[in-house]
Amino acid sequence: MSDSAVFGDGTRAVRAGLPEPVKHEPTLPGPVFAAHYHLPGDPTGPYTYGRDENPTWTLLERAIAELEAPGQDDAETLVFPSGMAAISAVLFSQLRTGDVAVLPNDGYQALPLVREQLEAYGIEVRTAPTADNAQLDVLDGAKLLWIETPSNPGLDVCDIRRLTEAAHARGCIVAVDNTLATPLGQRPLELGADFAVASGTKQLTGHGDLLLGYVVSRDAGLLTAVRRWRKIAGAITGPMEAWLAHRSLATLHLRADRQSANALAVAEALKGRPEVTGLRYPGLPDDPAHKVASQQMRRYGCVVSFSLPTRARADRFLDALRLVDDATSFGGVRSTAERRGRWGGDAVPDGFVRFSAGAEDADDLVADVLRALDESAG
Repeated sequence: MSDSAVFGDGTRAVRAGLPEPVKHEPTLPGPVFAAHYHLPGDPTGPYTYGRDENPTWTLLERAIAELEAPGQDDAETLVFPSGMAAISAVLFSQLRTGDVAVLPNDGYQALPLVREQLEAYGIEVRTAPTADNAQLDVLDGAKLLWIETPSNPGLDVCDIRRLTEAAHARGCIVAVDNTLATPLGQRPLELGADFAVASGTKQLTGHGDLLLGYVVSRDAGLLTAVRRWRKIAGAITGPMEAWLAHRSLATLHLRADRQSANALAVAEALKGRPEVTGLRYPGLPDDPAHKVASQQMRRYGCVVSFSLPTRARADRFLDALRLVDDATSFGGVRSTAERRGRWGGDAVPDGFVRFSAGAEDADDLVADVLRALDESAG
């Protein structure tokens, strides 16, 4: 068992994936830009061609495995150029014509597109809401269960361990989208999942300046198929993006703590506003998801969702914010918010706002939100 199991989150985040120190060399080696490597004789060794492996990926993949599965030396990570590339790699490497997949019907906005493509390949897709473990009702005969908890953007939560045990009893593999929670919020592999999958674009790297995805598993056979898919599709991460991502992990615990605290402060402030409806944040004790979330999450994330009465009111609120950027995505050190209905595809009210708390001072952020609500009333 590796030492990472005995360390706290902060220590693991700071040290994750670092190589053994070498005199006069940097602690984290710079990005390796290489399409090919010196390869005399038979093609043995870890690095042969740039589409298959890269030393900069290796360090990042080791780091993510140490965060998603501390102390589990059999856990391996594959990094991808985006979260969708990682999602696609799992689904399309594991499923064949005639198989059944179970997806959430309230998950990430691109999942309906994924469903269409799966069905075009002759794969049956069943869907159910995240809340109340509703996916349990459609598991019979399924090959793969896809869980997203907390769900994006509605922030519903399901019981990963319960769903995983039920799926495995039916011979079904389980993948959990861990994007919103991050590995410092929950660890799906410890709760029984076969795959932890995430977009590293969001809070994992936290600066809104790179795209990244990853897949982690302790099952070498399952991961071999994902690796083969990455090779076939050519879905590879640039070395600079991989290096930037690894550099960013060292502050993950600081960002996660600050952003979770800020999200809770914003959620508590919104509770007192009569124009706000449908407020959701798993960290609120009275949130419908709090009981289950508290059993499997160590941090509740940076995202708060709520609705204002109309589309126009939501737009005025977003325009009035001074410390919050009107932008899609979430998890950055600078707070962002958007009216999700502008994209279509999410079953949310016109005035639905997804708010991502950044690392600003909580008092300043709350004051900005309350002032913007007041100004938008007119």
